[in-house]
Amino acid sequence: MNSQQTVETCIDALAAGGDGVGHTPDGRVLFVPLTVPGDRVRVRVVESKKRFARGVVLEVLEPSPDRVEPVCAVFGVCGGCAWQHVDYAAQVAAKGAIVRDALTRIGHFELAGEVSVTASPSPFGYRNRARLLQAGDAVGYRMRRSHRVCAVERCPVLQPSLERALSRVARTVKAESSSAPGEWELSAGADGSVRVNRLGARAGKNDFVSMRAGGDTLRISPGVFAQGNGLLLDALVAAVAREAGTGASVVELFAGAGLLTIELSRRFDCVFALESNPGAVDDLRFNLDAAGRSNVYVRPGRVEETLPALGAAEPDAVVLDPPRTGVPSGTLDELASLRPRRIVYLSCDPATLARDLARLRVDGFRLLGVEAFDLFPQTPHVEALATLTRGDLAAEPVRAR
Repeated sequence: MNSQQTVETCIDALAAGGDGVGHTPDGRVLFVPLTVPGDRVRVRVVESKKRFARGVVLEVLEPSPDRVEPVCAVFGVCGGCAWQHVDYAAQVAAKGAIVRDALTRIGHFELAGEVSVTASPSPFGYRNRARLLQAGDAVGYRMRRSHRVCAVERCPVLQPSLERALSRVARTVKAESSSAPGEWELSAGADGSVRVNRLGARAGKNDFVSMRAGGDTLRISPGVFAQGNGLLLDALVAAVAREAGTGASVVELFAGAGLLTIELSRRFDCVFALESNPGAVDDLRFNLDAAGRSNVYVRPGRVEETLPALGAAEPDAVVLDPPRTGVPSGTLDELASLRPRRIVYLSCDPATLARDLARLRVDGFRLLGVEAFDLFPQTPHVEALATLTRGDLAAEPVRAR
């Protein structure tokens, strides 16, 4: 089959990248964006490889019962959302399948049952943080599969206060004489405040927002990472704390501003918190002081450097929330050499999670369970939480929560 050929296919699933998955007449996997499981579609093949093909929809012949009308005027052009045309319950089910597929296909784990997903309390109006690009007098997100900017003045996944701030920024940029490219960061605080920063510009001394999680208020400074769905923070913190358990000591890697650290400090006698971002380290120390926590030892620096020098041995738990790229291989070796009783791994990328868990299995750790959280409705992104224990300790069969 050549590219530009037209075929009909039924969409069976949603892939981790967001595309619908069907099959070509010769049995290869066919990736088709903007489709829904249950659709029967006519597709033009635009890329044909030995094992798969890619296509674009020419016509929806029979729409899926899970196909819905997108609420955003630029959906399909803007690259910010990929699934506004998919019913939310179907999105949640697809994310559980994506996590399960990564662990079984990439990590070669055997899971008992489906992976449960904690849904967002609201599929729209949930984002409390956003980054916008500026190109000329346009402000927005990147276009789908492009580096060009899709201009937006409204965004339905943002909290209402942030959506209003987006409109103000868009109007301001249009009125400016300068067309220099740049980035803007919008953040909504738990107290209703909104922070708008042009990245690269000097931030004010008190230019931060507050975030509420697990009964605590955290300061977040410009450029410091924080989870973007404030509606699920309590559930996320509670799940990590539950899986970490209690004990004498815990090592936390990629601690950030302390989203997980404060609750861990209430459950363990001693917490070693490792973080490389200087702004996050400042926020972490401020937030620990504000919470009255004195049993946390903050170790600034890259985890590749600070973990080997930590000197901790056989902690009760290691908790980590790395970036999308996962954990550097050498750091996994160092982590395993600590011989923690338990590892609790929070990941925003199921593929790198599966890769890292498979590597830890080689070092004698067993996967106890996995669950997921939908921090990013209308997108294929999903947060997964996995728990491991040392193989020489009593372990349950792998469970999918």
